[in-house]
Amino acid sequence: MATGHVKGGSELIGRVVSPIELLQYQDGAVVSRTILDKKAGTITLFAFDQGEGLSEHTTPYDALVYVLDGEVEITISGETMRVKAGEMVIMPANEPHALRAIERFKMLLVMIRS
Repeated sequence: MATGHVKGGSELIGRVVSPIELLQYQDGAVVSRTILDKKAGTITLFAFDQGEGLSEHTTPYDALVYVLDGEVEITISGETMRVKAGEMVIMPANEPHALRAIERFKMLLVMIRS
């Protein structure tokens, strides 16, 4: 799995943008772009090619996944669910979770640190 990260987000402040257009799919890769990075949390866009994912891990804070395009399988504490474009899931702090792209998908990840 290849991964890539596009830096920046300050050029987006005060502008109307379409989040789905801010990041393009790449074959065999997971691509991310940080939109906002503050002490209180982060907002990051991700684009996953079909079959790509994130292995099981935990984070010490809650995270909201909003699916912008496609479909993903999300597992939280052993419970697996399918999430499609227009749907969201809140992954609780300190609970193991993993993601796998059923088809290419894009998501907006909002992590709250405090």
